[in-house]
Amino acid sequence: MTLPLETSRPDQLRVLVLTPHHVDFLWLEALLRGAPELDPDATWCPDLIDCDDLIRNARFDVIVWDCAFHSGSESSFLQYLTVASDDKPVLALSADLPDARAPSLLAAGAADYLCRQQLDRWGFVRAVKCLWYRERLFASAQGQLGGDVASGIINRDLFFDRLQQALLRAERNGQRLALLDLNVDDFRSINESFGYQKSDQLMVKLAERLRHALRRVDSLMRIGGDELAIIVERVEDSLDITRIIRKVVSLLDEPLTVDGQNVVVNASLGVATYPESGDNADNLMRRANRAMFEAKRDPGTSYRFYDRQLHISAGYQLRLEADLRNALRGSELEVYYQPRIDLATEAVRGVECLLRWNHPQRGLVGPDEFIPVAERSGLIVPIGYWVIEQACKRLRDAHELGFPGLVFAVNLSFRQFHDRKMTETIFRIIFNANVDTSLLELELTESAMMHDPEYAQRCLRELNQLGISFALDDFGTGFSSLSNLQHLPISLVKIDKSFVQDLGHSPDAEHIIRAIISLAHSLQMSVVAEGVETEAQLEFLRQQHCDEVQGYYYARPMPWDELVQFLNSRDRSACLRK
Repeated sequence: MTLPLETSRPDQLRVLVLTPHHVDFLWLEALLRGAPELDPDATWCPDLIDCDDLIRNARFDVIVWDCAFHSGSESSFLQYLTVASDDKPVLALSADLPDARAPSLLAAGAADYLCRQQLDRWGFVRAVKCLWYRERLFASAQGQLGGDVASGIINRDLFFDRLQQALLRAERNGQRLALLDLNVDDFRSINESFGYQKSDQLMVKLAERLRHALRRVDSLMRIGGDELAIIVERVEDSLDITRIIRKVVSLLDEPLTVDGQNVVVNASLGVATYPESGDNADNLMRRANRAMFEAKRDPGTSYRFYDRQLHISAGYQLRLEADLRNALRGSELEVYYQPRIDLATEAVRGVECLLRWNHPQRGLVGPDEFIPVAERSGLIVPIGYWVIEQACKRLRDAHELGFPGLVFAVNLSFRQFHDRKMTETIFRIIFNANVDTSLLELELTESAMMHDPEYAQRCLRELNQLGISFALDDFGTGFSSLSNLQHLPISLVKIDKSFVQDLGHSPDAEHIIRAIISLAHSLQMSVVAEGVETEAQLEFLRQQHCDEVQGYYYARPMPWDELVQFLNSRDRSACLRK
């Protein structure tokens, strides 16, 4: 794909048209060209992968989106569009009447909706024009706001007007909002050291740095000599606010240059949220200010929430994430191994590699606690590659210890598919390890395939050509069917432990397990049942010709040294039986 050249004039309308059909693009482009005052520059995108490249690397004023163009979930794709395009307006088109479709699409982030059956030149041009002019007006207002920040202007009246408008939008759309009150600590000493003019330049530089790190929907203003306020719109939960705080704190860690000297600035942040902390601008600002003064009690850069529960939740997430970063650098992470047993031979066919965290203060932290934090923060990507490296190392060790056919299975997070160099990185790891790739198995969930199906499928095919096999983990808990996945290079299906543990308690569980095993075998796939703990569960799975089992009945996850002992004891037992 070739990105469009940036040859359009600054005042020229740039439109990205997302539709799978070229004839539809030509039709929409002709409608736009019927309005000579627009002089549109339209770009057609029929492919999801090209869509991501275009949105991230080219500039557009308006996105026209055919609702048939998405990656599995219409609402998720719309949310992706608004985030990836930096909140460019999206005009949605479909065959449904506005009363049936417009409310849900507008609530999910579309700027406007038109029915294809009712579409004419006047209506289409009018809708695109409105979105374009609204976008230009917003950009102009942001430019003015940025100019105020850059010039050091303090305008509390304008800020309160912005905050009130943001509150009205949040109320109208049923969304949450957060207000951050940031006050630079010990600003008097900075004034005494550098003088008022240089100190003012420092505040301007700090504001500029923060403004570039925020989303376009967020607003930042200087409301005092040593004080900045940030309005964070479209807040889903405390984790959204945590991400903003994380950005602000990391930017404050970097020194600012004033008069040729590097100055490290500490600041206190107070956070108040709508609707929990207040429903009008005055209350919200007063409570954010109160929280800021509470933060002043802590040394260094710190923050406080007006709402205590949010403070506890966000603070815990930030501390856990910081500890996890240190864990990756400080060798606190460890891989445990849980054997998979062949039901026909009772031999150990393979092991699943499971991540554990030995926290220096808290001891062993469970994966249910830290894996979600790793996924939200993106740390799961380097951690995932580290686990693959460890699996390859142990695969080589197993061969040297006399277990040459042992399969090592590693979980692949959906976040790995956000990394456009995933295939290249995994290839480099296995090339450096010099292992038999047929003994490396990557386990993925249905959700990992849903983010970008075409890209995920391409990665799987490329890795499969290297000899790597794939297993579908937790099957039965998502929305896909095996028949939909049969075109993927999946050789094994894992039955989720929730079904296994319901055996003997729920007839449905028995029916589901029978169906999964039967369908998987008809598609030439093997089946592993997870969570096997009792003799009755084992016997049922054996009767249904399940291929392998994994669970506490045979072995818990264990460190490498214990696994080696387990394998040796199984070997001796096999000899004794013979």
